[in-house]
Order: sequence, then structure tokens, then C-alpha cells
Amino acid sequence: MEELTGLRWFKSSHSGGSGGAGAGECIEAAALGDRRAVRDSTDPEGPAFVFPSASWAGFVAAVKRGDFDGGEAGSAVA
Repeated sequence: MEELTGLRWFKSSHSGGSGGAGAGECIEAAALGDRRAVRDSTDPEGPAFVFPSASWAGFVAAVKRGDFDGGEAGSAVA
């Protein structure tokens, strides 16, 4: 298993704060050379997924386009 301690983790500025919409529904990401690590911000000691940077960039672009907004034509979520 890869050592992920000491990484600089960050979360979106759009993350919900305490009590607001989206509260407790956040991930954190960290740069790991040519890869990106992603974990649940509510469980920082728990598991993390590691993706190639290009895959992570593609996912972020899809989120920004609204591909996962659900129920809309062309959406990845039906």
C-alpha cells in the first residue's frame, strides 16, 4: 500500500460547510507525482483512491460540464 501521509490535501471551495447544503459530502484530493489521490474528507485516516492525473482531470472536467447532474439529457446519471 502506498504511503499517503505528508501529502497536502485540499477540497473544493464549493464544499458545504457545517449545517449547509452538502455538509459532510466532500472529498479531498492531493497531488502525488503524476497521479492524484482522493479520499473522503470525513474519514481522513480511511482509504484513498489513486488515479493517473489525466483521469482525474477528465473527471473534474466532466463535473464542471454538469455530466453528473442527473436526469438531464446527455447526463451520465439517468
